[in-house]
Amino acid sequence: GGLFSQPAQAPTQSNQLINTASALSAPTLLGDERDAILAKWNQLQAFWGTGKGYFNNNIPPVEFTQENPFCRFKAVGYSCMPNNKDEDGLVVLVFNKKETDIRSQQQQLVESLHKILGGNQTLTVNVEGIKTLPDDQTEVVIYVVERSPNGTSRRVPATTLYAHFEQANIKTQLQQLGVTLSMTRTELSPAQIKQLLQNPPAGVDPIIWEQAKVDNPDSEKLIPVPMVGFKELLRRLKVQDQMTKQHQTRLDIISEDISELQKNQTTTMAKIAQYKRKLMDLSHRTLQVLIKQEIQRKSGYAIQADEEQLRVQLDTIQCELNAPTQFKGRLNELMSQIRMQNHFGAVKSEERYYIDADLLREIKQHLKQQQEGLSHLISIIKDDLEDIKLVEHGLNESIHVRGGVFS
Repeated sequence: GGLFSQPAQAPTQSNQLINTASALSAPTLLGDERDAILAKWNQLQAFWGTGKGYFNNNIPPVEFTQENPFCRFKAVGYSCMPNNKDEDGLVVLVFNKKETDIRSQQQQLVESLHKILGGNQTLTVNVEGIKTLPDDQTEVVIYVVERSPNGTSRRVPATTLYAHFEQANIKTQLQQLGVTLSMTRTELSPAQIKQLLQNPPAGVDPIIWEQAKVDNPDSEKLIPVPMVGFKELLRRLKVQDQMTKQHQTRLDIISEDISELQKNQTTTMAKIAQYKRKLMDLSHRTLQVLIKQEIQRKSGYAIQADEEQLRVQLDTIQCELNAPTQFKGRLNELMSQIRMQNHFGAVKSEERYYIDADLLREIKQHLKQQQEGLSHLISIIKDDLEDIKLVEHGLNESIHVRGGVFS
């Protein structure tokens, strides 16, 4: 049978092409001028990619699909090629459920998949990732780890796991869980890539396919794929919109992390400055203790040669600092110039200061809080004064009553 399968296929394709050409150009169904109208109608159906083309009473009509070479609603896009190996064991399951439902029932899902695999205790189902898809669908990437009796473990190859899922009874059980599609996530071999690129998809003009290969922006990561019909275009648009939302969500998370890191950096810098001041203070205190200890230890001893040498060096440095043309004289000169500039500036015109709007707002808020505190304190003092008056009034009345009794 294999020897005759290929020769028998070629005439079938040739007859299909001849019938399509006859339906579009020269139908002989009615035998009058209405055949020309029928030809135009068949052309319209072929361009649209749907319907049946009648052209002869003795031959069945031609089925026009979107894969026919005359369909106009076609384009070529690009998709990312997976870079996972078969040994990674990644298999994609597309569920007809929302992501929130999948995440809330993730443990039950893993247990159900484990039962589908036979409930073998040496197998463990793991979830690699969960991603939202358009039309309330969710993509779940799983892999299965198999443990051997000697304690080692390995991942079940993706092709082996996929072949198990594609069995009729297993596929029915997966459909009961809500799985609509399963596929392997493995990289394409160079031979597979070459075969895909050399053979244009059905209904795609070879010239367009060659141009798509030339226009590929990254041939190492992207591969051209046909887009046939508005439904496929809408699907890719939804996927792109979904990925854009996921990227925006990730950017928001990164922005929040950056803001938190900036706050932590500000706090850390303040603590570092505080610790530096504390270290400087402790260093000065330690130096004072060392000086007093050294003075106490050298008390009663004569000045040694190295100490005399240090004293001479210190005297030399002090003389250089106190010299009129050195640092101290220059500092005094600068201070006098600053005082003169401030004096003349104050005489000529009043200085104007500008305060930042945020700082001014903080000052106003602080003064408002101080004013509220003073008002509250004044009210307390008034209440206390009234209480003191009541106490004095009560004391005066008690004194008068006692005076009347003794009189």
